[in-house]
Amino acid sequence: MKRRQRLAAIVAGAATAVAAALSTGFLLSPTAGAQEDVTAQAQALWTNPNTGAARWVAQNPNDWRASMIRDRIAETPAGTWFTQYNPTGGIAAQVAAVVDSAAAAGAAPTMVVYGIPNRDCGGHSGGGAPDHPSYRRWVDQIANEIDGPAYIIIEPDIIALDCHSAAERAEINASLSYAAQKLNAADPAAKVYLDAGNSAWLTAAEAGRRLQAAGIQYADGFALNVSNYRTTDEATAYAQQIRGIVGTNKGAVIDTSRNGNGPLNPPNPNDWCDPPGRAIGKFPTTSTGVTGIDAYLWIKLPGEADGCAGSAGQFIPDLAYQLANNAGSGWPGQVEPTDPVTSPTSTPTSNPTTGGPGTCTVHIDVVSTWNGGWQGKVSMTTAQAVNGWTVKWTWPSGQAVTSSWNTQLTSSGANVTAKDVGWNASVSAGQTKELFGFVASGSAADMDVPC
Repeated sequence: MKRRQRLAAIVAGAATAVAAALSTGFLLSPTAGAQEDVTAQAQALWTNPNTGAARWVAQNPNDWRASMIRDRIAETPAGTWFTQYNPTGGIAAQVAAVVDSAAAAGAAPTMVVYGIPNRDCGGHSGGGAPDHPSYRRWVDQIANEIDGPAYIIIEPDIIALDCHSAAERAEINASLSYAAQKLNAADPAAKVYLDAGNSAWLTAAEAGRRLQAAGIQYADGFALNVSNYRTTDEATAYAQQIRGIVGTNKGAVIDTSRNGNGPLNPPNPNDWCDPPGRAIGKFPTTSTGVTGIDAYLWIKLPGEADGCAGSAGQFIPDLAYQLANNAGSGWPGQVEPTDPVTSPTSTPTSNPTTGGPGTCTVHIDVVSTWNGGWQGKVSMTTAQAVNGWTVKWTWPSGQAVTSSWNTQLTSSGANVTAKDVGWNASVSAGQTKELFGFVASGSAADMDVPC
């Protein structure tokens, strides 16, 4: 039964509906996350009030970690995963509870469909439906309950994993294509994304090839970095390369739930499994300001283990606290900018001067290129501490910024002015720090701008 019919029943019998929702593990009529108003969003995202983090905070209000976990994780919109093969009405009730709760809050849920046979190649998150016909019937029940806006991620990891025979892969691709079509047809407001792994797993060419084989033509786009730690800039550049293969009409969503500090450096074989020192990343939003990036989402739930700090999906409060605390005092980065104290205004030169007292250099570096465009990043090297910055430069040969992030950027002809957004205003003495990123048209250009 679709939401419009169900909502009438909810209004007529609220107590009964709440009891039914509680029996499936979800609460009705949630409030939006406390942090949602600090990030401009084209579509409000729903905060599930019954995540592991939210339950732990409710049960441990006096724990010294509770306020940090509540403010930065439990009250932030994040994914709801559907992982149990429960075809006799259980999955339908769970999906209906989420859809109804999100609708009551006027927000879109982030939903993860994770039940394909032999998921995770039998690893920490193994399980799934017993066979592909059963899986497709399970998907049917999910699709029947989708009504209204939603961001739906299909089967994390399965495209990138390599434990399957050619015959198994063909059946997986058929099921992924089926799921993309079925879920996309459920409601025009719902957006569907096939997971494509991350930039350290497959080359962009291979990811594009596998997405095409799995039915990307039936989806709105693809998801990247689910449950991983690659930086948003790296994932963005990777997404643009993949879009050049599968079509620029396909968008990407990037999981920023745990990539605030990027991956381990140097990497090690277990850097995917609860690595130390990581941090929550960008606050979820559907207004990224980046062409082709439909949303930054928290798909993985921060604080839920990968299988090393605890069993896969188990909420670990110490893990959650570390991820939240490591994000620093400025997270989520929406405080008012401070007055600028440094204003690089010179035209670009190839000989930066950074050695003397009070000197600094702004570096404009090419991250990636594609036909007709490129991505750049801007960093600063300074000999003295900076607290608030304005960067200005003049393009040498017709380049133009088409989108940017982590800055307030304006252009007038060839002249560009970019200001900090508060949380990235400070650069320590002797530090080289990345300030912001952008996408531009025209020829790619590395430049240095002396302060």
